[in-house]
Amino acid sequence: MYRTILLATDGSDDSFEAAERAADLAAQYGATLSACYVIETRTAYDNAIVDPEAVGRALREEGEAALASVAELASEADVPIRGAIRRGVPHEELFDHVEREGVDLVVVGRQGRSSLRTVLLGSTTDALVRLCPVPVLVVGDPAAPVDGT
Repeated sequence: MYRTILLATDGSDDSFEAAERAADLAAQYGATLSACYVIETRTAYDNAIVDPEAVGRALREEGEAALASVAELASEADVPIRGAIRRGVPHEELFDHVEREGVDLVVVGRQGRSSLRTVLLGSTTDALVRLCPVPVLVVGDPAAPVDGT
């Protein structure tokens, strides 16, 4: 049923739950797990206050840590994994990843790290659910309050 499962991760608690579910599904179906972390590029920084290069390095390190955590889960589940860090608008990069990798299912956390970015930029999960050409499984505690609401 599933050959390639994409986990959209940002290192948040919900994305870790999504990673557990994605690894379990990949093991169950003999699928490859493709994990993707997207560095948001729509956020501008004032160079007098924040060094954009330092922010970029920190976000890359955050992405590498998130992917390492997913790789550990995949290893424990004996699931092949491919990881990618991309730069751009998260849902657009994820759609491109779906197309390029032949993804059959996307697994994503209900809520990411930043509720402020969600308010300002829109929800990646919402865009995936509404626009993704393949099924999207949203993982997270539906009883938990959403930050910022």
